[in-house]
Amino acid sequence: MPPTVIHSDTEIVDAAVLRTDLGDRADLEARETRTEAAVAAALDDAAVLVLDDKSPVTVDALAAADTADLALIARAGTGVDTVDVPAAAERGIPVTNVPGYGTEAVATHAIGLLLAAWQTIPERDRAARDGTWDWEIGRPIPQLPGSTLGIVGFGRIGRRTAAFAQGFDLEVLADDPYVDAEEIAAHGARKVEDRSALLRAADILSIHAPLTDETEGMIGADDLAALPEHAVLVNTARGGIVDEAALLEALSAGDLRAAALDVLETEPPRPDDPLLEREDVILTPHAAWYSEASRRELNETVARQARAALDGERPAHVVDPDADWL
Repeated sequence: MPPTVIHSDTEIVDAAVLRTDLGDRADLEARETRTEAAVAAALDDAAVLVLDDKSPVTVDALAAADTADLALIARAGTGVDTVDVPAAAERGIPVTNVPGYGTEAVATHAIGLLLAAWQTIPERDRAARDGTWDWEIGRPIPQLPGSTLGIVGFGRIGRRTAAFAQGFDLEVLADDPYVDAEEIAAHGARKVEDRSALLRAADILSIHAPLTDETEGMIGADDLAALPEHAVLVNTARGGIVDEAALLEALSAGDLRAAALDVLETEPPRPDDPLLEREDVILTPHAAWYSEASRRELNETVARQARAALDGERPAHVVDPDADWL
């Protein structure tokens, strides 16, 4: 019998693309993988396990499974914060992701959120539909050209966002300890060594960092307080990077004009999440990654990596390059 490729039962994973690209190398099966127990069962049965960002591959899930026949854990996405990569490496299991697949889509979405929040477009739309036809809705609105965009995390998406922002005549400052000033300057931005200086200068703050132990809760009360009162926060990275309790306090106190969030600490949010009730918060459902082109690229890359693993080859984009699994 051919080996089995199990994938999360989610629309992010395009089974038709996987089936076409894998051919007769493997059988394909969709499963719910939202719990440790479900992940452990899938780890038991799969030769390749393709997971979305809601699938917890913990050390306990790995320990509970027989992974002798597992050739690959493939994240259908960029972040691997839901996968215990060192625990997988200890068992000789490579973990892959798909870096860069949604660069254009996420940067476009970030700019869209930026413009919507800055121009109070959702508030004006709601007012117009409710019969309030008044240009003063959403006042005051500062002029966007000539304002300063602060970008935290200057990788692929941060750089593309900076390029788009320059078309709106924004000055771009960047905070990224892993990118030097010359590289940042080559992309039309200026490196700020002290994040507090970036925060004080930023009319818009856009988050483009991965969620790691280092970045979790990185934007907290003191950081939000350092922003100008007219500032807008945009987050298309990961919800855990921004302290949501501190964000709510800053918005309630008038220390921040608006927030536009594609990601939250808890997804989907609880029905009683106070962010849902705020006029000064724009929410989208962790959808910044999506365009038809990016979804296709994501699934084609996952399929190539699955094929490589099934053929005994090293896939591209192994997260832990030092893992000795072949």
